[in-house]
Amino acid sequence: MFAIILLTVTTLMQAYVFLRAASVPFIRRHLSRRALLLAAVTTWGIAAGGFTFGHHGTGTIARWAEFWGMNWMAALFLSFAALLIVDLLTLFGLILRQPAPRLRGWALTVAAGLSLLALAQGMRPPVVSDHEVPLSGLPAALDGTVLAAVSDLHLGNLIGRDWLARRLDQIETLEPDMIVLLGDIFEGHGSESDDLVALFKGLAPPLGVWAVTGNHEFYSPGNSSIRKMEQSGFRILRDQWAEAAPGLILAGVDDLNIHRRRNTGGDPVTRALSGRPLGATVFLSHTPWEYEKAAGLDAGLMLSGHTHGGQIWPFNFLMKRFYPKLAGRYQVNDMALIVGRGTGTWGPRMRLWHPGEILRITLRSK
Repeated sequence: MFAIILLTVTTLMQAYVFLRAASVPFIRRHLSRRALLLAAVTTWGIAAGGFTFGHHGTGTIARWAEFWGMNWMAALFLSFAALLIVDLLTLFGLILRQPAPRLRGWALTVAAGLSLLALAQGMRPPVVSDHEVPLSGLPAALDGTVLAAVSDLHLGNLIGRDWLARRLDQIETLEPDMIVLLGDIFEGHGSESDDLVALFKGLAPPLGVWAVTGNHEFYSPGNSSIRKMEQSGFRILRDQWAEAAPGLILAGVDDLNIHRRRNTGGDPVTRALSGRPLGATVFLSHTPWEYEKAAGLDAGLMLSGHTHGGQIWPFNFLMKRFYPKLAGRYQVNDMALIVGRGTGTWGPRMRLWHPGEILRITLRSK
């Protein structure tokens, strides 16, 4: 269903962009209608092939098909947004009739520039965002505990072994006491390389490596991504809590999107936070929902991902309707909520305006 919706939206945006492009004076002078139609059909094929064959396949051809197809879809979205702004300002050509075609040309030029900027931003290494979080109940002996959190790696065709090796080196330079992975570690399509498992096994922080599932972990055949997580040596929290150290409890849930879509019933957040011993609690949830409930159950810190911060502006405005806590740090009653922008990217290797991030969180005793 998602593939059908995405291809339908892509087709409609493609038709709109190329129909508007046909009115731009520069394009009319240099391209015939037949050439423009051929360009439209070709780029649509690149986008469709990238999402179907590329996204779900493996190997070099699939990787390049996905790279070009997904990045074209992002460029198409930016072109659509820029042209729509011009059409709204000119009432779709009913006013400013003479300059409107030239304005559409400038809109396409701006969209091309933004696409190149987004590609450069998406390919650059993630930045490290520092936070200090005071936690009630944290023993004085654990004051200064450093936690490194990553989310949305989306390891697969486009983001592979070499990229992961550099990110793990980046994490190790932070000298964390604990590492948490906030879901969507694997893309969930095709097969994940055993090389990735070997890299993860090299992580050995004093308080361990912990993880929760994201929605993409459930897209893999037979939940193979979850098995890869287990083979990597992660302690996976699935609607449960565990004591990382005396006085420091970690609790985590399977992705709340998956709970909702599959109508699993029950209350995973309450289940994960019930019956835990005294101490400070860090709650892990891939999707930033149910934060009021977690705060009401006395979690001191909640860590999430999933949203990618919108990844490509102005898509963030749409995402904010579904995820009001889109990215950054928030205060929910006595609980701090930090939503990471994601360390990798989904789909296009593009980000606009903010780069990916790794969270370095220093826990403090209140």
